Amino acid sequence: MPIAESNQKHKEVLDGMLLDIPGVKAGKMFGLPGYYVDGKLFACVWEDGVSLKVPVEVREELLKKRGVEPFVPMEGRPMREWVLINRKNSRDYLKLEDAFISSVEYVLSLPRKSPRKKARK
Repeated sequence: MPIAESNQKHKEVLDGMLLDIPGVKAGKMFGLPGYYVDGKLFACVWEDGVSLKVPVEVREELLKKRGVEPFVPMEGRPMREWVLINRKNSRDYLKLEDAFISSVEYVLSLPRKSPRKKARK
């Protein structure tokens, strides 16, 4: 069961923009539509917006735009490399294609996390 609702129209627009990028796959994050590259999450439809993982300098630029805020899931702390972009018109996300491309490139540049080892008993 998802912890929040998501905007299906946002997903449809993002599917059209993101799933043509080599290596990008649709999936789920907390039961909500998410987008992965190389097995790593870079975007998620969250409530009436879209969360996006970007380098800190891109994050700072995006935060200067109307309708962009730090991403704070589940009323926790803001996630350092994430923003929440709120657009009423789903097609307005197409105007931010460069930010989505930056996100894909950034996430691809990050090292893979090694799997956690299970504690011995």
